[in-house]
Amino acid sequence: MTEPTIAASRPKPRRTPFQQLELDTRLLGMVAAFVILCIGFNILTDGRFLTPRNIFNLTIQTVSVAIMACGMVFVIVNRHIDLSVGALLATCSAIMAMTQTEILPDMMGLGLNHPMTGVITIIVGLIAGTMIGAFQGWMIGYLTIPAFIVTLGGFLVWRNVAWFLTNGQTIGPLDPVFLIFGGTNGTLGSTASWIIGAVLALAAVAGMWSSRRAKLSHDFPVKPVWAEAVLSALAVAVIMGFIWVLNSYLIPERRLERMFEDRGEIMPEGYTEAYGLPVSVFVLIAVAICMTIVAKRTRLGRYIFATGGNPDAAELSGINTRLLTVKIFAIMGALCALSAVVASARLANHTNDIGTLDELRVIAAAVIGGTALSGGAGTIFGAILGALIMQSLQSGMAMIGTPTPYQNIVVGAVLVLAVFLDILYRKRMGAK
Repeated sequence: MTEPTIAASRPKPRRTPFQQLELDTRLLGMVAAFVILCIGFNILTDGRFLTPRNIFNLTIQTVSVAIMACGMVFVIVNRHIDLSVGALLATCSAIMAMTQTEILPDMMGLGLNHPMTGVITIIVGLIAGTMIGAFQGWMIGYLTIPAFIVTLGGFLVWRNVAWFLTNGQTIGPLDPVFLIFGGTNGTLGSTASWIIGAVLALAAVAGMWSSRRAKLSHDFPVKPVWAEAVLSALAVAVIMGFIWVLNSYLIPERRLERMFEDRGEIMPEGYTEAYGLPVSVFVLIAVAICMTIVAKRTRLGRYIFATGGNPDAAELSGINTRLLTVKIFAIMGALCALSAVVASARLANHTNDIGTLDELRVIAAAVIGGTALSGGAGTIFGAILGALIMQSLQSGMAMIGTPTPYQNIVVGAVLVLAVFLDILYRKRMGAK
């Protein structure tokens, strides 16, 4: 009876202000690595890497991989793998390209400029991706074929299905509404971007303080008020800073003149306009928020992480792990279709090699972002940050003239290093 009393009476060790912030050291390390990477490439490119134009291009190039990386988190957390995402993206892109250029005009009389063409095309693509993903999940969950084999077969099958759907040809032009999701063809402008940035910043702050109130109501330990305020201010600064950078990239004068000419107007002298937030990036933000809510606030998310942590215990507790596998791969298929919209709209056409090697980039983004290959652990925002690091690495090397083979060598080495560091980190945390 004496020892617990003495232990309870001991004063708690005093924590430094940094420790009181309770920052995720792994996430902090990733952010630090990203910052160092950006600064390094900015120096090597004589200041071209961190220009508003390059940051804008970097964001729209990251979107398609980042969207799929969000789904890959669920797949890997559940102790599976999906090697077919790039090929599935190509198939969905081919289906949508043929839908808007041949099927809808021939069967329904809807041309490329019809307001419903783009909408119907996207719905068709999402249905196709979801069904293909669910079919692969059914084979894994109910036929108990290993995910590695099913998706490796899918990698070969769907890549060639895409080729046969288009006879290996580039399909274009695509519908103007569809192209809105591609980048420079679809941006929100400076005013709408500031409004969305303010809404996101307020939502982030409200979420932090709502979480604090929930913890207090259940008598859980919380950060000091000043720490919450610092983190809230940091979130607002990051969000509004990102919007400011995007709004700093101005539309070229000649393009502005053509835009005014198309409307039958004359551009006022000295007029300028910013691109603002791309629609594709807004889609990624929406996907990230929805997937995070699913992961943290829904029964499906709890089942996914519980099954990944201990599949046997999850099944014994009554979770239908087979149906859960179907749902996870259906989500992955839907996100592949959504990525196909972004990727083909950015290129303004469907090409035979679209999505090539995306499966490796997506897996690398999820793993670099902290998703454990052993299952049970991973975050959506970590995967997006991982995708951004991957794209920054490739974009920076391209800007300094690094040959493609060397780029792939570096990316492969970074992936292996990330997994090794993840193993060391988890061993250290487990030891504590």
